[in-house]
Amino acid sequence: MARQTRTPRAEPEPEAKPVAPAVAVARKLFGAETPEFFLLLGTTLFLLVFGLVMVLSSSAIESRLSDGDFFARAARQGLFAVIGLPIMLIASRAPITFWKRWAGWALVGSIGLQFLVFTGLGYGYGGNQNWIKIGGFSAQPSETIKLALVLWLAWVLTTKADLLRDWKHVLLPIGPVVAVAVGLVLLGNDLGTATILIMVTFGALFYAGVQLRFLLVGLLGIGLVGITVAMASLSRRKRIDAWLSGCTNEADYSFDCWQTIHGWEALAHGGVFGVGLGNSAGKWSWIPEADNDFIFAIIGEELGLVGAILVLLMFVLLTIAFVRIARMARDPFGKIVTASVMVWVVGQAFVNIAVVLGVLPVLGVPLPLVSAGGSALLTTMAAIGVVLSFARVKPGRIVP
Repeated sequence: MARQTRTPRAEPEPEAKPVAPAVAVARKLFGAETPEFFLLLGTTLFLLVFGLVMVLSSSAIESRLSDGDFFARAARQGLFAVIGLPIMLIASRAPITFWKRWAGWALVGSIGLQFLVFTGLGYGYGGNQNWIKIGGFSAQPSETIKLALVLWLAWVLTTKADLLRDWKHVLLPIGPVVAVAVGLVLLGNDLGTATILIMVTFGALFYAGVQLRFLLVGLLGIGLVGITVAMASLSRRKRIDAWLSGCTNEADYSFDCWQTIHGWEALAHGGVFGVGLGNSAGKWSWIPEADNDFIFAIIGEELGLVGAILVLLMFVLLTIAFVRIARMARDPFGKIVTASVMVWVVGQAFVNIAVVLGVLPVLGVPLPLVSAGGSALLTTMAAIGVVLSFARVKPGRIVP
């Protein structure tokens, strides 16, 4: 009799475990296919957390004197960081068509907000008229112009890609629009932000492939205008004169060189390893804007040369991430936006550190992601979110 064989019964597949809604949302927000995405995101988050710690340390004394609370300024900065994080992650999910569609409207809106600075809603601080206040909410519209200008320049330059060998198509409409944006910021006496806007413009033109001779002519013209604007203001002229003299004139010590010299003293006091977190002497009302424009001096004092080099390395990592994302971008729009944001963030960091070291005159430019300032933090995080949206999927894949 033939022996009967039994077919083994297939085991039922285990049912997939349900995923909690919060976990699903987190996976969607943080999900990406490229290492460049996580390199940029990780470096940004490190600088963000590091900045919150340094803002807490550097602002405690002034916060106690002005607000009656050691933690008031740090708490405000933390609130902006909490708001900025979802903005950055949501921006990282937007398709490239979204940024192209809204680039023009974003620039119109940001310039409109800048006009409000010169109405009853505007107010000045430190000699600059570049803020608006509605109720208990205040903002710096010129920061939004940076991101809007980046998107608009990329859209115009990609639209006119075949015409950029003609100087007329380079000048129009870019020249008048940039002149309006920069001019409104200069009317508010904010030379630092105007300098960053000009850097962003030339960065976008360079990475779009505009001929160098056009850029050189433009740089010459901007240089002449810049000298005229700088010399037209007595306070700026005195700061530039003090910088050119190397702050060696004792008469300038208590005025135009006060911030620079005390910044140097803080860096020297820190030495190699620093005096310890929270132990800065410069933040005891010796260094104006210790939690903002001169926070790098407090970093050098409390964390020493080691802490200062760490900050520099983080911005080097940001540069590497931006370059890699720009190189892998298939759409010229993504390439120009990424390169422009790199010029903005890394270039502004260079300007800030150069001012603290005395290489440049005092311009009032914050250290991106580190210095206190809600408007600057939110727009910088939003800009990085835009770049993350280009790095989320591998080249050649269609964004769902």
